[in-house]
Amino acid sequence: MMPKVLVGCTGSVASVKIPMLVDGLANLPCQPEVQLVSTKHSRHFFDAEKVNCRVYTDEDEWESWSNLGDPVLHIELRRWADMMVIAPLDANTLAKLAAGICDNLLTCIVRAWDVQRPLLFAPAMNTHMWHHPLTAQHIHTLRGFGYTEIPSVIKKLACGDTGKGAMAEVPTIIAEVERVLNKPTT
Repeated sequence: MMPKVLVGCTGSVASVKIPMLVDGLANLPCQPEVQLVSTKHSRHFFDAEKVNCRVYTDEDEWESWSNLGDPVLHIELRRWADMMVIAPLDANTLAKLAAGICDNLLTCIVRAWDVQRPLLFAPAMNTHMWHHPLTAQHIHTLRGFGYTEIPSVIKKLACGDTGKGAMAEVPTIIAEVERVLNKPTT
């Protein structure tokens, strides 16, 4: 059975790498089915028409429901996915997830997530945001939920600053997803 991987992306410049990430995941040997949930601000950095999978937005959440008994998209996507990967995870959404705020499709899925299933996250933010004390607290909280961090890296950022905070490279994210998918279940 093909695993189902739900990718979430947020408003970081690293979202420019979404097409490459989706293609890389879809081409893993286990041939996972991949779907994407994108926040409004993430779509500033990539063309959804050039992503080789279904792309969900906040609008889909509200347009798919009209009556009691209709499916609720964030619950349906949570049920569908075997694994969730949030890459990039910007500072704003990191803070929301750590606080349990669910004000868009992505954060609602995470709030409803079955913590027995893997959720991986790859932080991406400016190096000064990375070094803010709240960032360490928020990452610690997500790890406490049982989520797996794919650590950010040091490099020259899109803003010109150099330092830690850049999203892990796409091959690193893909390798971690593959590792978790191949992990024996207990």
